[in-house]
Amino acid sequence: MARLRQLKFLDTLSKKMVAGFVVLIVIGSILLSLPMATAPGQRTAFIDVLFTAASATCITGLTVVNTASHWSTFGQLVILGLSEVGALGYMTFAVLLFNIMRRNIGLSTQLMVKESLNLENLSDTKSVMRYVVGLSLMFQVGGLLLLSFDFVPRFGWRHGLYVSLYHAVMSFCNAGFDVFGNSLMGFRDDSYVLIVTMVLIIAGGLGFLVWRDLLLFHERHRLSLNSKLTLVTTISLFVIGFILFLVTERDLQSLPTGTSWFNRTVNTLFLSVTPRTAGLITIPTQSLQAGSLFLMMILMFVGGTPGSTAGGIKTTTFGILMFQSIAQLRGKQDVEFSHRRFSQANISRALLLIFLASIVITVATLILTQTEHIPKEFGLEYIVFEVLSAFGTVGLSLGLTPHLTVIGKLIIMLLMFIGRVGIFTSLYSLSKRQAKVNLIRYPEENILIG
Repeated sequence: MARLRQLKFLDTLSKKMVAGFVVLIVIGSILLSLPMATAPGQRTAFIDVLFTAASATCITGLTVVNTASHWSTFGQLVILGLSEVGALGYMTFAVLLFNIMRRNIGLSTQLMVKESLNLENLSDTKSVMRYVVGLSLMFQVGGLLLLSFDFVPRFGWRHGLYVSLYHAVMSFCNAGFDVFGNSLMGFRDDSYVLIVTMVLIIAGGLGFLVWRDLLLFHERHRLSLNSKLTLVTTISLFVIGFILFLVTERDLQSLPTGTSWFNRTVNTLFLSVTPRTAGLITIPTQSLQAGSLFLMMILMFVGGTPGSTAGGIKTTTFGILMFQSIAQLRGKQDVEFSHRRFSQANISRALLLIFLASIVITVATLILTQTEHIPKEFGLEYIVFEVLSAFGTVGLSLGLTPHLTVIGKLIIMLLMFIGRVGIFTSLYSLSKRQAKVNLIRYPEENILIG
């Protein structure tokens, strides 16, 4: 009976979480539909308004119109607000409002916060909320101040501070929107801006639970298994990505001849960081080598950490399956890491997530091959790249998004939504099944594999 109640609660909770994100998208669409949201002389079709609101709420950054030139300051601030709420979770702001009003948080609200932040214990809710809000403010205000040293002399006080704020928030939230018109391509020679941006991207994508473990390490003198796996996987992907990009891009030969080795290194590091759901870019994706595009697609699929501002299947899922494969190849029955053993439930959930993600990506790609036009200079990667970018809430593009048909926009919006909310949450919310426990177990038998 306890298992039945748990499954029913999960269904209800998932529906509420999905409904909350839908409401945010609707509110954002209404605000972006206002005449003052667009720049003078610009008009926006409703499907494009809806797409932009969905992209911002799902912290993706894919755009059908240019954010810098199409939207007014008000419209850009609406996008900024949607990205902030979408990144930290609307439940975070709901709890913050309760605290400001000095009202007690109900059990159902605490359970929703627990689920949205991937917490293990209900008792962690209040303490983690303080870290979520505190760390977010610290990194974003710190990013604003650091970037202002470069942007204020470049753009003046008013516009410089505005650009610093916008870029700091979008980098930390891993959203990918920009007010420059061409992402960060105009700053590829500015290593200072790129380094600050990378720090913000990594900070947002690392996850609040990991940051809490790191900040409390001097007291506890230990890290949780989740934090250890996250750090090992994140660092491994970062280093391997950097080395492989050096190889595939021939040390970024596409950059001007006079570019220093330090600048090339920073741009290559940036290339390794940004596919982890950030969406900001210094080099046009169309000019990258085929090997680089393939590597970016893998990194977009993996994404960031559970409980962070990033999307994808998450580093922990990838890490568990990596150690599972190593254990199987070595003939070990248990999957071990850091003197601990992963539960079979963890492994099964990771395998299910990979399978469902593959199905979603395959179906979306198949539909888009029928509805969208592929330019002669591209192949299937033109669509697969966009699908993975939407599913991983990355925001990088090979140029398909601005030319999407109405059906294509709906498919990409659905992918962004699933990528942000999560496959399991999305499926639970759509499920009408009745939870039940099997009373009969059939005999076990093996089949041929491989």
